[in-house]
Amino acid sequence: MKRFVFFALFLLSTLFLSADTMPLLAKAGTLPPQKTAVVFGQKIAYYDVGTGPVLVLVHGFSSSAYFDFGNVILPLAKHHRVLAIDQIGFGASDKPAIDYSVQTFVDFLGEYLRVMKVQKYDLVGESLGGWVVAAYTIQALAPANTGAYAVPKPTRLILEDAAGHTANTSAKPGPVAGTVADASGMSVILYDKSRLTPEVVRQAWTLKMKANDGATQRSFRTSTKTPSETVGDKLAGITIPTLVVWGGNDNIVPLADGKDYAAKIPNAKLVIIPECGHVGSMEKPKEFLTAVEPFLK
Repeated sequence: MKRFVFFALFLLSTLFLSADTMPLLAKAGTLPPQKTAVVFGQKIAYYDVGTGPVLVLVHGFSSSAYFDFGNVILPLAKHHRVLAIDQIGFGASDKPAIDYSVQTFVDFLGEYLRVMKVQKYDLVGESLGGWVVAAYTIQALAPANTGAYAVPKPTRLILEDAAGHTANTSAKPGPVAGTVADASGMSVILYDKSRLTPEVVRQAWTLKMKANDGATQRSFRTSTKTPSETVGDKLAGITIPTLVVWGGNDNIVPLADGKDYAAKIPNAKLVIIPECGHVGSMEKPKEFLTAVEPFLK
């Protein structure tokens, strides 16, 4: 009897667990090992979890699939085959010494989908990943996307705190690193700084040290192509169902950009997550899933 009562209380506690008490970063061993695909001769690391309709997740600047989406991959995989990639130059993927631009990431995304033989899928992008998937979708839906180099068209699109709306907000840098918390990126992307525990900071900093992506960051930040790669004046070309999800307290890409993304993409829907910073899928996974799961049905 005591064992039953304990189990019941445990079950109730998990049912009523708020997003704010969930770990910011997925615990080690939560996700299965990453797989790799060879794309343009380079290794692209990715998670491949679940079965069903394909859902492709693309992370943000100087981040990884684990960092941005670690808390939502398994819930999304209950009804989807989730492919969450580490973009070229970031995470556990190869980091060739090339000039990185948005088109670089677009090209690698398209070739990754071709290599994986993915034709029908939904597409999610966070921050820089949002910029990449928006640019990719515009290219995929354009009349010129035909022939031997045509890229597969997504069915639905989700933009999470997407950069690249205008040159003013493209790849906006965080503060100069004065502490490990600053350098890890955690202090600028979070709304609730009370959750910035030493354990979280050390985990985030360890991930960044392991990624070793400084050269990629510098190459992209100094690219002369960036101003011409913004998507604000091209968003009308996104004609598939689109959901825009934004942290109400995003300090990196302002909410005004999210509203304009939703206004310029035909029939797009905007969902604002209150008391949330730049990465809702990490900071507020419950609210993020509440927004995206009905859209994906």
